[in-house]
Amino acid sequence: MLSNPYILTLAYFAVAVLAIVVFMAVFELVTRYKNWEEIKKGNISVAMATGGKIFGVANIFRFSIQHNDTILEALIWSIFGFVLLLVAYFIYEFLTPSFKIDEEIEKDNRAVGLISMFISIGLSYVVGSSIT
Repeated sequence: MLSNPYILTLAYFAVAVLAIVVFMAVFELVTRYKNWEEIKKGNISVAMATGGKIFGVANIFRFSIQHNDTILEALIWSIFGFVLLLVAYFIYEFLTPSFKIDEEIEKDNRAVGLISMFISIGLSYVVGSSIT
């Protein structure tokens, strides 16, 4: 059944969407703010940081699919990639001791939100490129 390219695409799509939903729930647990409440209020910084995480995970899926990995392998890579993106977020927090990333993003500091977004996007390419 998965030999049909339409069904295979649908399967990858479904797994990717489910993974992104789960990963965003985890991300919500590790941040001080509530992503979707802040986005609803128009907080661009939260939207950029969240969008960067979504793009990052989807990009890792893309690399895994491109390398003809199975759906399970793509999911494993996305989990690994998401963990690395979270680690990067905490490193970013550690490397900026003069202010708290979460607080600045919650206050809609767009410079901090933009850097957070590009960290997630950039590192997703690093993780994706390492997929063999």
